[in-house]
Amino acid sequence: MTGSFSREQLSLYFIAGTQDTSRDFFQVLTEALEGGVTMFQLREKGEKSVQSEEERLHLALKAKEVCSRFKVPFIVNDDAELAVKSGADGLHVGQEDLRASEARKIIGSSAVLGVSAYTIEEAAEAVEAGADYVGVGPMYATFSKQDAKAVVGPERITQMRESGINIPIVAIGGIQPEHTKAILQSGADGISVISAIASSQSPRKAAADFRSQLI
Repeated sequence: MTGSFSREQLSLYFIAGTQDTSRDFFQVLTEALEGGVTMFQLREKGEKSVQSEEERLHLALKAKEVCSRFKVPFIVNDDAELAVKSGADGLHVGQEDLRASEARKIIGSSAVLGVSAYTIEEAAEAVEAGADYVGVGPMYATFSKQDAKAVVGPERITQMRESGINIPIVAIGGIQPEHTKAILQSGADGISVISAIASSQSPRKAAADFRSQLI
């Protein structure tokens, strides 16, 4: 895998799987990219998600191909083997997934590694394990994840910055365009969005609305 990574790529980070939209998944992804998404993570999880390894690989390869047309990094959630097989630009792991240090060994030093961090301690551990960025949240109440923890708000990002966490941070959880400025002011490098784009009637417009708040 090859990962070229910069903080700017976290500006508008779209996360989705087939379970997050009732429309054609690749059409949604294409429209979101047209609207200005700067990074995409395939998070294929839940009851309605694709289960077979063969189908998941096909999904990942096609999503990667769409992202490459827009020169946007393609990240796989949780599944290190799928990330390697699909030639993804990187992998994102949660606290209940593969340990970040193990993930780094599997994907190699050049791939992007993102880690979900709820506490300052988890963020510090991610830095030590070689993470390129941490995803922090939930910022606000969210219905995209059944296992979402209690809301921490943008102040958690401020606390992390004050504690010395200096790698890129992307916020996640219930984020709407009007939240963007407060999140960036807290010290985040960008925002990540699932349902606000994936469930939108116009993913292109939804992404563009977020982008307009990032300027």
